[in-house]
Amino acid sequence: MTTLGTANAAPGETDTGRLEVGETRDGSPVRLPVAVINGAADGKTLYVQAVSDGDELNGLGVVNRVVPRIDPAELSGTVLVVGIVNYHAFQVAEHRNPIDDTKMNRAYPGDESGTTSERIAAATFEAAMRADLILDLHQGSTSRMIDEVRVRCGPRHRLHGDCLRLAKVFGCGYVLDQKGPDGQLARAGPDEGVPTIDPELGGCVGWDEESIRKGVEGTFNVLRYYGFLDGDVEVETQTRSRGFDQYASPAGGLVRFKREIGAEVSRGEDLFEVTDVFGTVKANVTADSDGIFWRSRRLPQVASGEYVCSVAVDVDSY
Repeated sequence: MTTLGTANAAPGETDTGRLEVGETRDGSPVRLPVAVINGAADGKTLYVQAVSDGDELNGLGVVNRVVPRIDPAELSGTVLVVGIVNYHAFQVAEHRNPIDDTKMNRAYPGDESGTTSERIAAATFEAAMRADLILDLHQGSTSRMIDEVRVRCGPRHRLHGDCLRLAKVFGCGYVLDQKGPDGQLARAGPDEGVPTIDPELGGCVGWDEESIRKGVEGTFNVLRYYGFLDGDVEVETQTRSRGFDQYASPAGGLVRFKREIGAEVSRGEDLFEVTDVFGTVKANVTADSDGIFWRSRRLPQVASGEYVCSVAVDVDSY
């Protein structure tokens, strides 16, 4: 019998339940939706979580489609799933936990006696540490962004190669290989010896079916490659970036982009222009370096100095 919260599954069974992580302001329990898929045969354990940032829903779309498709009778090993991590932010469709104004993916490995976010992080981290591999499903919040996988442990980490391999198997086509901030699960997991990746499945308001499709395909790639399910995986070459050039608006007004997401750009090429309300061009911004147009704001209006877009630099293939 394998248990996560109130979900209990014998070999060859799937069960769903709730993982209690604290109480709301009226004393009601906070229970995260969880699933246990316990394979009929022995094997490794995969941990999957989504919505650690409350407005990043593409990962939940992946969970929603993957869990019903995994037949425990055909599974070797176990899949543990937390479908919604940032309970409070999800309820109000916000990025940060409104109870303590915290970005959940800066709270790992958590503290069971700490803030609301730290307590949730501690409970989910404990579940994650039962696994051999971790998928922490994200998206670019409400920005427009390429579908990518992030490797956040840093190139000198002892598990860097294992995390890169996991990212390549997941196979979105693009990888950001850059050490992440403290408190990210994709950093805390490798520090405890568990290869972890952070798929950033596009960016949208609500969810995007194409990004979800890539996440579903990536999850099944991992399940097959690492022996949870039968089947071959064609591991394809990925385009890798090791960092970004970020661009802000030099003036207030309305942005007109000159490049599409995923387009290659050369130094000196136009990225965007800013016009006034009546269409007169106030500023034109060009690329500082060669790279890939990776991410941009969704809304056209900007103030002077406000973020507009990112170009991935130091790009190669692996």
